[in-house]
Amino acid sequence: MIRKAEPQEQGKLTEISFASKKYWDYPSEYFTVWQSELTITEDYVKDNNVYVYERDSLIIAYYSIIKLINNCRVGEINFVAGLWLDHMFVLPQFMGESIGTKMFSHCVSICPILAKQHLPAFLHILADPNAVDFYIKLGCTFIGEYPSSIHGRTTPYLQYNFNKTGENPA
Repeated sequence: MIRKAEPQEQGKLTEISFASKKYWDYPSEYFTVWQSELTITEDYVKDNNVYVYERDSLIIAYYSIIKLINNCRVGEINFVAGLWLDHMFVLPQFMGESIGTKMFSHCVSICPILAKQHLPAFLHILADPNAVDFYIKLGCTFIGEYPSSIHGRTTPYLQYNFNKTGENPA
C-alpha cells in the first residue's frame, strides 16, 4: 500500500535512505557528504510530498517529490522550476519485487494533482548511477550528467516526459 508519510516517520525514512545507498557499497566517506541529503526531517515530510510503501504495517520504501516554483541554483547545479523526484529508496531486502516500479507509477499519477494548474511537461530526476536503467525502463530519458555533491563524481539527470502519448510507466 502506498500512502502519504507522517512527519514522525522521518527516522524510518532516514534508515531506508542509508540502507538503500549502502547496498551499492559506496565508500564510507561518501556517507559523510550525503549525511544531510539522506537524513529526512519532520519538516521535510511536512513541507514536501512524501509517500511510503507499506507492507504488513512495515514501511519498506518511500519516495518524495519537491515542487520548485522558481529556477534556483544549488552549488554547481541549476534546478529548473517544476516537479523533481527528490528521493526514491527501497530497503535492500525488498529490491527486485517491483516496489520501485509501483512507487514510480504512483508518483507519475499524482504529478498532475501536485502541479494543480496544468500537467507538467516533465518530472525531473537526479538519479543514483545504479538506478539509471530502472528509470529508463519506466520511460524516462537520460539527459546528461550533473555535478555531484561528491567531488569528481557526476549524477545522472533524467526526465519523465508527460507529453508522450499512449505511454504508461510500468
